[in-house]
Amino acid sequence: MKKIAVLILAFSSCLCKVQGNENNDKVCQCSGSTCCGDNSLTSISQTLGAVGEKVANMAQKIALLETKLQDTGKEVLELRSLTGGRPQVAFSAALLASGSGDTGPFTSATPLKYKRVFSNTGSSYNPSTGIFTAMVKGMYFFRFSMFNNLSPTPSSVVSLMKNGERLTSVWDTAGSDANDMGSNAVVIALEVGDNVYVELAENRRVYDDAMNYNTFSGFLLFTM
Repeated sequence: MKKIAVLILAFSSCLCKVQGNENNDKVCQCSGSTCCGDNSLTSISQTLGAVGEKVANMAQKIALLETKLQDTGKEVLELRSLTGGRPQVAFSAALLASGSGDTGPFTSATPLKYKRVFSNTGSSYNPSTGIFTAMVKGMYFFRFSMFNNLSPTPSSVVSLMKNGERLTSVWDTAGSDANDMGSNAVVIALEVGDNVYVELAENRRVYDDAMNYNTFSGFLLFTM
């Protein structure tokens, strides 16, 4: 860009030439024997101004592109540092961090918060909310289990949810047996930002203790 400006200035300086006559007076010579006037200088100045403005706009755009490129590079480096160059996502958690007892009932459907985290590679599962958020587009496997006991009367309904949509469920209502347990699983495609969680239906409950009957697990099968 500096070379272009220098060439324009050199070109403008050659439009007019000053030459000494016999009396050492200086005469301005131009093509067609017409002296260069203010109009030519004004036109050149306007042209240079327009070129300078375009150069400034280009410089701003280049600076913005460089900033975006640097940000993207940082994100790629962070992901590679966490996964060794390949996305690695896997988690597994149990319902209670300690103790025993029922979770629920609630007046409305509520995501279960699995607080005892066994593993959380990729940090996609949040034990504070019970929600898994996909950071990588791909095909995933999820599994969950449900357990209740006889006292009080068991009444359990839990469902695996994706962005508020029910995928699959496990349920058990009042019965004469002491305990009931079930599980279910899915393989689903997720986009970046999709949420997956286990939801306890309204007015239902699950039971857990140190045996960790209620679990929620998932992992990335492959990227897409």
